[in-house]
Amino acid sequence: MRIYKAFLVLIVALVFFSCKTENTTNTSALAKVAIREAGNQLLLKNQDSTSLIRPVLELKTSVFKLEFNKPLAFEPSQLVKAIENSFNKTALAKSYRVEVLQCTDNEVAYSYEIHETQERTIIPCAGRALPEGCYSINISFLDNPKAAKSYTWLLYFFVITLLIVVLIMVFKKRKSETVSETVTKAIDTDFEKLGVFQFYPEQNKLVKAATTISLSKKECEILAIFVANPNQIIKRDELTKKVWEDNGVIVGRSLDTYISKLRKKLKEDTTIKLTNIHGVGYKLEIE
Repeated sequence: MRIYKAFLVLIVALVFFSCKTENTTNTSALAKVAIREAGNQLLLKNQDSTSLIRPVLELKTSVFKLEFNKPLAFEPSQLVKAIENSFNKTALAKSYRVEVLQCTDNEVAYSYEIHETQERTIIPCAGRALPEGCYSINISFLDNPKAAKSYTWLLYFFVITLLIVVLIMVFKKRKSETVSETVTKAIDTDFEKLGVFQFYPEQNKLVKAATTISLSKKECEILAIFVANPNQIIKRDELTKKVWEDNGVIVGRSLDTYISKLRKKLKEDTTIKLTNIHGVGYKLEIE
């Protein structure tokens, strides 16, 4: 039962992780759509409806690159407004950094930061137009990628640890079952052959084919003495002493009663006989 619970926890963790991964993928796709829309708005504000926007690239986690196929000129305020309008339509993070890079030397021609708290927002030189040129725009979401990365590794660690625990539990259970089977097999092979019967003195039973015949403790003790001394006369006093007197109890005709019960249980094999030697005792005759 514990193993099943552990498997259930593992499945829940894997589902949670899968959902987390899927959510990250969806966020990335949404960011690319929103950034492309911002690029489209920027071109339209500059009366450009023909230039192409190149595929938005994700340079690394939470960092995206916007490129155009033709040079362009724009005012920073136009860029700020285009990105703001596009992002406000989505559930993307509201804190981000925008860097306009020159294609020739990859130097920052313009940059600004937007934060959810207005006091931390920085938009410099918003009215100074950038001359026509080849530019790429990098947008970085400021959601502490390191913390997110640490969280992902923590989830990995949890899933792997839980998997190891489950495997250990499964291994221990299988080992326990193997030991149990070995013990059971050892017990099952610990028998004396008695005609068509298998006599298990430690388990108080006789087995014939698939049929089990239960023996009482006294029946088992008496039969064990006969099996140890086949075709030999066992004196009545000796049987009584070993089975009853050693236990501090002597019962008159009890021996005859148990002998009678054993005869009935052994009657299915005609090669075995419990013979009464008058005045002396009994003998287990085996042909």
